[in-house]
Order: sequence, then C-alpha cells, then structure tokens
Amino acid sequence: MKTTILGRTGMRVSRICLGCMSYGTPEWRPWVLDEAQSRPFFERAIEAGINFFDTSDMYSLGVSEEVTGKLVREIGDLDECVIATKVFFPANDRPNMGGLSRKHVQQACEASLRRLGVETIDLYQLHRLDPKTPMEETLRALDDLVRQGKVRHIGMSSAYAWELATALGISDRLGLERFASMQNHYNLVYREEEREMMPLCETEEMAVIPWSPLARGVLAGSRPALRKKEGSTRQETDGLTDFLYDSDSDWDVVEVVQAVAKERGLPPAQIALAWLLSKPGVAAPIVGATKLGHLDDAIAAVEVELSGEEIERLEAPYQPHAVRGLGPAALYRPASRV
Repeated sequence: MKTTILGRTGMRVSRICLGCMSYGTPEWRPWVLDEAQSRPFFERAIEAGINFFDTSDMYSLGVSEEVTGKLVREIGDLDECVIATKVFFPANDRPNMGGLSRKHVQQACEASLRRLGVETIDLYQLHRLDPKTPMEETLRALDDLVRQGKVRHIGMSSAYAWELATALGISDRLGLERFASMQNHYNLVYREEEREMMPLCETEEMAVIPWSPLARGVLAGSRPALRKKEGSTRQETDGLTDFLYDSDSDWDVVEVVQAVAKERGLPPAQIALAWLLSKPGVAAPIVGATKLGHLDDAIAAVEVELSGEEIERLEAPYQPHAVRGLGPAALYRPASRV
C-alpha cells in the first residue's frame, strides 16, 4: 500500500482511508455491520497496509467509534495507525449535546477518547460548522485539545471555501492550530469542489480526504440506471443517493467509466478511484465497504495509473451541479468573520 503525508503534518497515511460509518450497529441503520461482521474488513485493510481509519461520534451513535477503536487496537498497531473522528451532530435533542461550543467540543472529545480506547485522537474533525457558535470559540477549543495532548491534528469537513479561508485566517491571526485536512464531497460525478475548495487546499497545503468517492456506489456500477431503486440496502434506505446524484449527465459519466473499465479489464470502481487518486491534493479517498470485494477494489485502485487521454474521456461528460453535501443553506450562515 502506497502512503502519503497528510498535508503538512508529517503524519503518514495510506492512500486509502477505511470509512467506518458502515461498522457499528444495525440498530442505527439497517446496512451497518456489527462488530463480528466488521472484523474481516479491518483484518483485510490492515493486512493490505491501510493504516487510516475515519469514523464519527454520530455514526451508530458512538458504537462505530467503539468498534473502530477496539478492532484497530486488537488487529493493528496504534503507533502506526491514524484514527480520525468527528464532532458536531447531536446524539439526541438534549441541551449541549451537539454543535461546536467549547463545552460540547471538549465533552465530545472526552467521550470519543473513551469509546475509541485511545489517549490521543490523531485527527479530530468538525463534521459541519455551527452557525450558533463563534468560529473563534470553536478554534480556541480545538487548539486547547491539541495543547492538552488529547488531539494531534484538526480537520474540517463539508464547508464552503470561504468558510475554510475564514477559519485559517482566524487561526493565523490568533496563533491557533490550523486545519490540516478537508473532508469534502468530491468524485467524478460531483466536481464542484474543483472551483474553489481544491485550489485553496492545495495552496494552503491541506490534505483532501474526499467522502463518497464512488458516489455512493453509482460509479461502481451498482445501479442499472440513475434513480432506479435497485442497488444496495444502503442506497435503497438512506435517501441520500437520489438527493446527491439526480442529474441526467451523471449517468453519462458512469457510462464512460464503464467503457474505460471494460477496455482496461478492470472493475469500474477501480477506474473511478484511480481518477480521484490522480488529483493533486487528494491524500486518501474515504472508502466505505460492506462487502470485502469493495475493499479489494479500493486497495487495487492505488496501483492503477490512468493515461492523460483516459482522464480527459472520464472528465468530458461532466456538467455543472448545484452545491450538494453541505446541508441546508441556512445552517451555514457565518457566526463570525476575521
């Protein structure tokens, strides 16, 4: 497994990150695997050299962190592995159980440390931004966690480029820990991030670790056509696939991926991931897997090199999209500015 440096942290991660949203308890979502079912995926990942694992305190309401921490500790070597988790979404509707206030960030971090069974979180990320908390307060809270040794590096997820630039400006002005990574929505059928976010991350030397690199399986050929309900249990039940990928041009991209894959004698998933891995700034796509074949394709994709002509063909059908993956626009009004 090839590795790369995560931004300018000096921390080395595998070119594939195992997304652990799929591991926890099916009581949260029907497609989620329990601990026993999850174990083979961690065994295969670590055996192949994957050392990067991403979860969140909201996945399976904390059980994903428990499963991830336990299996990484038992199967892998914590000194070699990089565990990332996230904070923002509430586990319930009780006071101070969500958001990015100093109180919740500190309490959520302590809870994540307990569930993961580690002394320090390698990468602690904001799952979304909180319009009700000044950005300075959140950044100071994160900086405190780094100084206390509870967190090594901090990251951001699913924001507008101007929001990330604002946060970096505040961190520089106040001498606070800077974001090391951006976990954004980026794949062959959703490339709006190329307008501002990708150039910003490259300029600021931030690692990009995209979520939904296979467009929730659409690019892997798991659906016979767009908006058809035949597919995985997750596609049929989470409601997000149809929301994120509903443009007719999306299927034009899928067809080109399938054509290139057929010519190369490879699964479409490997072609779509190889394209993403070829992009400057992309450190490690976050790949979810509920079948071992999904994971094997991701591992194999690291060794696939696309020609310039193949990349041009894959990109040619793309049409502009509305911004997707950030949540309701009202949620992202700025709480403060530089």
